[in-house]
Amino acid sequence: MITLFSPLEQFEIINIIPIYFYSFNLSFTNASLLMLFVIFFSFFWLSLSFFKANLIPNYWQLLHEEFYSLTTSIVYENLNLKGEIYFPFIFSLHLFLLFSNLLGMIPYSFTITSHIAFTFGLSLSIFIGINIIGLKTHGINFFSLFLPRNVPLIIVPLLITIEFLSYIVKVFTLAIRLFANMTSGHTLLKIIAGFAWTMLLSGGILSFLHLIPLGLLFVLIGLELAIAILQAYVFTLLICIYLNDVLELH
Repeated sequence: MITLFSPLEQFEIINIIPIYFYSFNLSFTNASLLMLFVIFFSFFWLSLSFFKANLIPNYWQLLHEEFYSLTTSIVYENLNLKGEIYFPFIFSLHLFLLFSNLLGMIPYSFTITSHIAFTFGLSLSIFIGINIIGLKTHGINFFSLFLPRNVPLIIVPLLITIEFLSYIVKVFTLAIRLFANMTSGHTLLKIIAGFAWTMLLSGGILSFLHLIPLGLLFVLIGLELAIAILQAYVFTLLICIYLNDVLELH
């Protein structure tokens, strides 16, 4: 008898250390564990080249320098020199998302970026911080962001409403883009892997034909790895663009 598992089981949050405070669930979960792993691997990867920098870079140092250069180009191209003060945060965010996506590719691991609660919470907190920066920088003039210049007075209320809604929706698009790409990719991999495994166990000629979905699975794994790297880059890039908008009041 072949047991079929739901491809959505991989996204289930499991309590490892149950902690309850009144009606609040503060348990240490598999998502919490993976975030600790992400932080650990981030420091570990940086330490491979940080404490042993060579004039001729080794493999790890070269990867570190390329990643640093990529993040620097994102910040400089979108924020110019005024982005230097925000570089530590943007670099940390980029590195955290990259390792979160890549560690989630390991079988029987957990992908925290595949949960809308995490991506929305991250997007909302950063979005609030960006608006605080805008208010601190421009004061009351920050609200001119919602009203372009030389606009007829009669359409001002409608235009402010449209601009405000399009501004707020950035939080949702930022969160949903990362969540949807990671969830759909991991679900597809699980379905193809389960299909290949079912064909293998069915016996007969189907056991030989399982090589077809298995080959497709390896191709999709490579594509999903590229998407994991790309989504960390896109999220970081959009944060820089949104930050530049409030600094320059575009």
